[in-house]
Amino acid sequence: MAVTQQLARVTAEYLALCRTRAEESSDGDHQWDPSEADCLDLDWAPVMLERACRFAGVSEVHLAALRQATDGGVAMDVDFLNAHPHAIGPFGPAPAALEPLAVWRVCGLLGEMDLQAVLEVLPLDIHEAGALIGHGAEGLGDGARTYLMDHFEALREFYAGASERGLAVVSWWD
Repeated sequence: MAVTQQLARVTAEYLALCRTRAEESSDGDHQWDPSEADCLDLDWAPVMLERACRFAGVSEVHLAALRQATDGGVAMDVDFLNAHPHAIGPFGPAPAALEPLAVWRVCGLLGEMDLQAVLEVLPLDIHEAGALIGHGAEGLGDGARTYLMDHFEALREFYAGASERGLAVVSWWD
């Protein structure tokens, strides 16, 4: 199974409950189990999205928001999710989270991004576009443009839902 970028929308209260469970459990079990409806698997899209945006000259502010949207931040302590034997992302960097205010800010910046304009800068040939982006994009059956647009739209919608509901977003690789 491939290691892919995962996101979950949760309340601050749910994170506090998981932290308490981990502290009270003899083996640190936080019982992390967010609703499937509030989870998003971004596959390997984050690195490819960033590379395409860099190639197209997207501003540093928007690139930083894209990175925060996928890699989280240090705004919330979620170290308890990284404790053995119950680590939620044992194959990548430690889980990270954005608090609701940061989610709102990132959501606004993602909403300002015109990914269609980014994709128009890429070569039309799917193999050339994939080779330019790298990270396996050259092997995408429908091409990098479709893959990136689908994943970016899913990310933008995910953050819009989190922002509207005042939720935090936790990210990890699993």
